[in-house]
Amino acid sequence: MIFEIIFWSSIIAIFHSYIFYPLILYIYPKKIYKKLTFYLPEDELPIISILISAYNEEEVIKEKIESIYKTNYPVNKIELIIGSDKSTDNTNNIINKLKEKYSDIQFFPYKKRQGKINIINNLVNKAKGEIYILTDANVIFNLNTLYELVKYFKNPNIGLVDTNMINIGLKKEGISVQEKTYITREVKIKNLEGKIWGTMMGPFGGCFAIRKELYSDVPSNFLVDDFYLNMKVLEKSKMAINNVNAKVYEDVSNNLRDEFRRKVRIATGNFQNLVAFKHLLWHPVKGLSFSFISHKVLRWLGPFFLLSALISNIFIFNKILIYNYLLYIQIIIYIIPIIDYLLRKIKIHVIFLRFITHFISMNIALLTGFIKFHKGVKTNIWQPTKRNQ
Repeated sequence: MIFEIIFWSSIIAIFHSYIFYPLILYIYPKKIYKKLTFYLPEDELPIISILISAYNEEEVIKEKIESIYKTNYPVNKIELIIGSDKSTDNTNNIINKLKEKYSDIQFFPYKKRQGKINIINNLVNKAKGEIYILTDANVIFNLNTLYELVKYFKNPNIGLVDTNMINIGLKKEGISVQEKTYITREVKIKNLEGKIWGTMMGPFGGCFAIRKELYSDVPSNFLVDDFYLNMKVLEKSKMAINNVNAKVYEDVSNNLRDEFRRKVRIATGNFQNLVAFKHLLWHPVKGLSFSFISHKVLRWLGPFFLLSALISNIFIFNKILIYNYLLYIQIIIYIIPIIDYLLRKIKIHVIFLRFITHFISMNIALLTGFIKFHKGVKTNIWQPTKRNQ
């Protein structure tokens, strides 16, 4: 009996996070957006500070800076501050040359490697804008990005606004299609959380906006700063939302090994955030605890649910026929990444199999991240994922 309880509890937890919770969001009334006021393009728009931590970004930094100034947002209301985290390539030279064209760029080439979070914490002290826009060097803006990011800040209850990442550079050989599908689905879920309760669970780290007075210095050893800042906003009873019209563009990861390494880092940071915000697992703000548990916590604990479902299923094998079939299904799922790997070696790419590989890989990364978290995290410095895969 106990193994049946463990089995079905694990299955329900997995299905709730990935299937039931998104379905609830789709049918729940969308009240928040109907109440929001927003700036019109002709209004007096706030001064914004765009903060970039760059490390060896020679491939993308010129396009990024050019995209910032190709905007319908008043250029005299834009403050661009860039910190180079001891870049060893041509990044610093490119930025210095662009300063001749855009003289208002503030550039700080740091001599010691510090990591993105510490660079941003330093840049914030130099920023004068009412709204901070934190963005990565490889995330490209369009004409409307800045306006769409800022317009909902007219409502004083809005503390953070996320973007809609559009993935480019898809290739069938790797995992870019699967990664794009996952990210697109995440954007929809986060958008619905914002529309229903104003409790979006974590922005896209490559670009989001936060109100100046709500910015909190991120602990120097934290690996996922975007989620930390998001939860700090919600902790102060302000709202975090996603605006799908605030579009940005990024080359999606295609290499499974590189993406696995990135997800391990994120997973490690997730568990740091879980400990930091465990008090929000039960919180009076409507929707906050439900969103946090359903969207994030259950998913972060996914590998443990998968393992407990498999092990408990073994103990109830032959009890009734359905448990036999369920065990066979699980075994097949865990074998599929091996089949996918072998097919990939002979240049055969089956999209459906690759989705299962992506799911299993993501959960192995979560488990690895949990182990790394328990060993302790001393630094937030990491090697960025290779650009333009």
